[in-house]
Amino acid sequence: MNAPRAQNLPGDLTPRLRETSQWTDEMLAEAGIPIGDVPMVSVGGGFGSFVLADHLRVAGMPTQQLRVVTPLSAPFEQYRYLAACSQIPDDSRLRSDSGSCPDNLWGFPSYALREAWEDKSLAPLFTVGTEPVIADYFTPRAGQVYRTTAKEARRIGWDQMTMAGRGRMVRKRRGGGYFVLVTPPPGATPTTRIALRARWVHLAVGYPGVRFLPDLQEYRQRTNDFHRVVNAYEPHDHVYDALVGRGGTVVVRGSGIVGSRILQRLLDDVEQRGARTQIVHLFRTFATKSSGPATFRRESANGFNYQGFNYPKAAWGGTLKKRLEGLAGQQRADLISAMGGTNTPHRKDWDQQLDRARAAGIYRAAVGVVESVEDQGARGVLTTIKTPDGQLASLPADYIIDATGLEADLASSQLLGDLLQHTGAGRNPLNRLDVSGAFEVSGTRSGDGRLYASGSITLGGPYAPVDSFLGLQYVALQIIDDLAAQGFIRKLGSLRSVAQGLLWARGATP
Repeated sequence: MNAPRAQNLPGDLTPRLRETSQWTDEMLAEAGIPIGDVPMVSVGGGFGSFVLADHLRVAGMPTQQLRVVTPLSAPFEQYRYLAACSQIPDDSRLRSDSGSCPDNLWGFPSYALREAWEDKSLAPLFTVGTEPVIADYFTPRAGQVYRTTAKEARRIGWDQMTMAGRGRMVRKRRGGGYFVLVTPPPGATPTTRIALRARWVHLAVGYPGVRFLPDLQEYRQRTNDFHRVVNAYEPHDHVYDALVGRGGTVVVRGSGIVGSRILQRLLDDVEQRGARTQIVHLFRTFATKSSGPATFRRESANGFNYQGFNYPKAAWGGTLKKRLEGLAGQQRADLISAMGGTNTPHRKDWDQQLDRARAAGIYRAAVGVVESVEDQGARGVLTTIKTPDGQLASLPADYIIDATGLEADLASSQLLGDLLQHTGAGRNPLNRLDVSGAFEVSGTRSGDGRLYASGSITLGGPYAPVDSFLGLQYVALQIIDDLAAQGFIRKLGSLRSVAQGLLWARGATP
């Protein structure tokens, strides 16, 4: 827990600053908020900020030209935390392909090639060469991604570009550009806030927050029970420990990749640690046959929609990508929803594990809409559902795990909510930030200043898989091309790309 901030420090927001959408230098001076100058600021500090910073450095930007405002000690820190909570430890594999490398914009050598070299094994190359007909899709180990990202961070001088703190607001500056209001760590500065004055701002703040199913959120607020009803993205190892120790019943809600990981962890504990666990997997709808348009049908069975990645591969750089770029508004949103939705990879080992659990009576599916969730005291938590035939059914359990996703509304973030209210940003039909083809946030231009965004907050724009490693790389390329057109950096051409690729291979500074 952070130490409490010292009281009566200068530099807090005044009512005038809160209510005024366009700030002046004088207004900040009157409030006692010091101002620092830098050409560009990236707010977030996770993979989105890191990938853009990496591309900018490869394109020739000096480290002093960018400040990354972040509370993180490493660009993968928050990602690693969420992955670990959702049962993807460092030695497990992520849902990403071999060439999607946050540490390497060229994608060569790929993760599969590097793993083959490190393990002295041809197995990863065989997997890549035969996927998905003979082998499942190759995906990198989480630890490999973290390790290579840390190495690239050292190479590009990441620590020289970062600034500890949390970005609280982005407001237009009268005369052009922006102010990024930052809350520094307690005791780091003699003021409660500082402001960065910049011509360009980039937002890569990840998901606005953890989405919790409304009925479970209402239950937790009513009962203050954060022990038996948990979210997959918050620490909940006590659930697995209790089930191993004394057994019990758990209701799992969610049939996407995180739900699959939770089920795998529960069944691993049964098979490897002797847990006496009964699993009730609650589906709102139960998929039994292939779904989706004829151009990208998804196999479905046992309640799951199967798809190798979040979107079909043609959405990354093929016909579906081209098609999406030619659409706008609701038509674009409809295509993205059709390509994506809730799905999980079809992996043979997971399917076999679930088959064993069904045969042993350990795992069963329930289908219905939740009517209520009630505290039963020592008897656990009772979920009442309405089944597809209109009947009520009771699902008693010791624990409930919500694995339905990370999709809180933009307004749940202070920074994004303020952006919508004061900086001119608007929503697209999927209720994320409306962005241009260069991923400039529409309606936020301030003089010659421009505001960009990356990641999940831009879903619904001209590129579908924005919340992926390759998606972050694609968006970064669009942004640096736009910045090059404005003269901030040189355009990343073929000769420089080859030269920089050789420097990368040697581990030399860009």
